[in-house]
Amino acid sequence: MQLKHISLLNYKNIRQAELEFEPGINCFVGNNGAGKTNLLDSIYYISFCKSYFNPIDSQLICHDEEFFVIQAQYEIQNQDEEFYAALRKNRKKQFKRNKKEYSRLSDHIGLLPLVMISPGDERLISDGSDQRRKFIDGVVSQYNKSYLASILRYNRCLTQRNALLKSTKGRSASIDGQLEVWDEQLASIGALIFDERSGFIEELKPVFQKYHRFISGESEVVDIVYHSHHQRAGLEEQLKKNRERDLVLGYTSRGVHRDELEFLLDGYPIKKNGSQGQTKTFFMALKLAQYEFLNKHFGYAPVLLLDDMFDKLDDYRAARLIELMGGDSFHQIFITDTQKSRLLEIVKKTGKTFSFFNVNGGNITQDI
Repeated sequence: MQLKHISLLNYKNIRQAELEFEPGINCFVGNNGAGKTNLLDSIYYISFCKSYFNPIDSQLICHDEEFFVIQAQYEIQNQDEEFYAALRKNRKKQFKRNKKEYSRLSDHIGLLPLVMISPGDERLISDGSDQRRKFIDGVVSQYNKSYLASILRYNRCLTQRNALLKSTKGRSASIDGQLEVWDEQLASIGALIFDERSGFIEELKPVFQKYHRFISGESEVVDIVYHSHHQRAGLEEQLKKNRERDLVLGYTSRGVHRDELEFLLDGYPIKKNGSQGQTKTFFMALKLAQYEFLNKHFGYAPVLLLDDMFDKLDDYRAARLIELMGGDSFHQIFITDTQKSRLLEIVKKTGKTFSFFNVNGGNITQDI
């Protein structure tokens, strides 16, 4: 898969841009705040119908403007495809494929597989369990439409059950029958989600460990442990036993929405014991494993976005990442950096075709 062309209008600080891309490596150089990351984010947006960095769509519109537009042309398995995304203030966002608007945005997810690696990915390790669940859901949803549908159904049921719990003010007798209906649905849908997550983790783990050994020099042992209420007795029975507690809390305390991934380094939680360098190596290996996983399931390589990564890596880890990028598994790559000389030296070592773009105050020009 290749992103051949993108046209941007009023996306964050990029007021207008028309860019053609290499099938190999595309580099964006500029000072911090120039708009390099915004360009990568627009590519992420056209893939996932949302920003990687900002959950509020209206804040993606350039200051003093009323709308933004992204248009992109891809080549997917030797077939040209056109995609369109637009948002006008106080309106719903629009997504089109080959000029035909989607009836549901979920129909778009998975058409343009992509992996972003950014220094902010440290949140996968440092933040709460919801970040790690989002990571699983984001990967699996790209290749499994039924999983995405299950997540959406589960969240609707969970919202209804929580609203019911809050409405009773601690009195359960009047709603026991209704809770049983939601309990049954949460248990059955949750079991589907649990099975898919379990299979994903088991398949991802050895690939992740392979990349971690490569980047770290095989000096550490890492593991991923999946914790879920579905690993205990039947969830429906757990929901019933915890009903009184849930009424007091006002929310549902059992289910796949409470799942956790535990990241271990030499048998201990990396969140508590990992150094800054170990943390970077861990999340990089995790994201590279995600890339290989998607490559295998789609049968073609996703687009890879590397946002300001080489400025944050020591020489050894940077060299290992360069070696990986030069391999046949990695196809089209987009990289941002503040130093052209450093990035030029990096991309030359990969042996791939490359192009450079200068970014300054939201203006992007190709470096000839």
